[in-house]
Amino acid sequence: MDYKNVEPLADFDWSAIDNKTEKVNQAQIDQQSEAYDKTFNQLTEQDVIEGTIVSINNREAVVNIGFKSDGVIPVSEIRYNPDFKAGDKIEVYVESKEDSNGQILLSHKKARILKSWKRVNEAYENQEIITGYVKSRTKGGLIVTVFDNIEAFLPGSQIDVKPIRDYDVFVDKNMEFKVVKINHEYKNVVVSHKALIEDEIEAQKAEIISHLEKGQVLEGVVKNITSYGVFVDLGGVDGLIHITDLSWGRISHPEEIVHLDEKINVVILDFDEAKRRIALGLKQLTPHPWDALDANLKEGDHVKGKVVVIADYGAFVEIMPGVEGLIHVSEMSWSQHLRSAQDFLKVGQEVEAVVLTLNREERKMSLGIKQLMPDPWLSIVDKYPVGSKHTATVRNFTNFGIFVELEEGVDGLIHISDLSWSKKIKHPAEFTKIGDKIDVVVLEVDAENRRLSLGHKQLEENPWDVYESIFTVGSVHKGTITAINEKGATVTLPYGVEGFAPMRHLEKEDKSKAKLDESLDFKVIEFSKENKKIIVSHTRVNQDLTAAEAEKAEEEENKKARATKKSVKKLNETLEKTTLGDVFGNLKEELEKNDGATE
Repeated sequence: MDYKNVEPLADFDWSAIDNKTEKVNQAQIDQQSEAYDKTFNQLTEQDVIEGTIVSINNREAVVNIGFKSDGVIPVSEIRYNPDFKAGDKIEVYVESKEDSNGQILLSHKKARILKSWKRVNEAYENQEIITGYVKSRTKGGLIVTVFDNIEAFLPGSQIDVKPIRDYDVFVDKNMEFKVVKINHEYKNVVVSHKALIEDEIEAQKAEIISHLEKGQVLEGVVKNITSYGVFVDLGGVDGLIHITDLSWGRISHPEEIVHLDEKINVVILDFDEAKRRIALGLKQLTPHPWDALDANLKEGDHVKGKVVVIADYGAFVEIMPGVEGLIHVSEMSWSQHLRSAQDFLKVGQEVEAVVLTLNREERKMSLGIKQLMPDPWLSIVDKYPVGSKHTATVRNFTNFGIFVELEEGVDGLIHISDLSWSKKIKHPAEFTKIGDKIDVVVLEVDAENRRLSLGHKQLEENPWDVYESIFTVGSVHKGTITAINEKGATVTLPYGVEGFAPMRHLEKEDKSKAKLDESLDFKVIEFSKENKKIIVSHTRVNQDLTAAEAEKAEEEENKKARATKKSVKKLNETLEKTTLGDVFGNLKEELEKNDGATE
């Protein structure tokens, strides 16, 4: 067809067709744009999404993430994998939706880090075993890379169950770990290889313990020695031999029995599956020494042994390895005053003793050493008869007296009232000291109860027999006030005798009260020989002096009256014989004579 000769249609509206086409194209564009905007708006910064590498050059890699614009990442972030090429899938982190060039900024490195941190947290929560690369050594441990790009710290104490001295041998090696700590604030991760070993050891322990039985004999190696026992490796699980289960005899330290790395046979005494504890015994592999004890040994027999332990209450004596007897402190001396075992025996000392009790079933024995000496109380009446005088040693004080020792095993009591005839002693410490020698008289003997009543004042005659004639009621003596209380005063009288003056009897002539250390005259108003009591009064001395002066004045008046009466009587008798002048002369002479006598 020859299109050149075809004429155009004059009435066809070509512009309408053009407008319709434009409207259709614009609608499609608007629809696509709206869909893009909707998807683009759903894209959130800091998201991790998957994209496809479009191209790679020396500076960057272009990644299609399904949006109108492609994203870009620095090529340095993918150099760790030289196999990356166009068309590969890759995870990226959205740093910014658009930059100044309208491109989306992405980061593959941050996407990897976020993914790694997610895996670290999952491993920590699930107690998962992970693999890491030991990158370098640092102070106190090692730097480990886990999940490609997370650096974690491996402390030296968490490398192995055994102490590690050289950390460098682990550098550049891959190892398995457990994540034991995460600090999200500082992005710190701590891992442990030791935890894996411990888990394995615990599993081995559980397996070994599950097959253990009490009484089972196993071979082990001495792993550690302490003051309280020995740890033995039973092939993956440790057991403890307590020091008391090492030997039937007493030992000071486990090293006396076993040595480090020594192979020994042990018996299972007990075990706790839950706590993974195993109690072992060594001595239980040999017969008990009590089984070898002389069958003829009985109470009352003498035995010899060595002191192995001393306590305040007694001493343990080993009479053969593993067989001990206790000597209680009360069986060390016939003396009854309190002492400790250290006063009689020393550790290591060889002693002879008497068997007091023997219980083979309970494997107990009590011994005594005082029984090797005669009991002094059996002859006490003959050696210390009533009235005999002796010298004793002061051992102890009580409020009521002094305990003294006459000889080993023979003690006696001096009551506080038997210390002095004249002094009132409030406490024995005022009179003597512990360890001093003191002379005594035996007052009473009670052999059955092992008691001696002694006296000290009885060494002298009772001075109160003499005081009775000196301090008679009504007698006056010079005394010094040595103590005053609310009831009265203690007054020291001649010969060191003490008297007591009630408060109302301390009033002086000027109505004031007598004072401490003041020396005054005191009158005895009461004397009791039985109670050794003298009551005195200074007030009575003043009252008696006043009364005596009044009596003397009255006596003088009476004497003068009697003399005048006598003169008058004599005058009357001579009136009949004399003249009036003689009478007056004689009367005058008599009166002058009487006046002179009165003066």
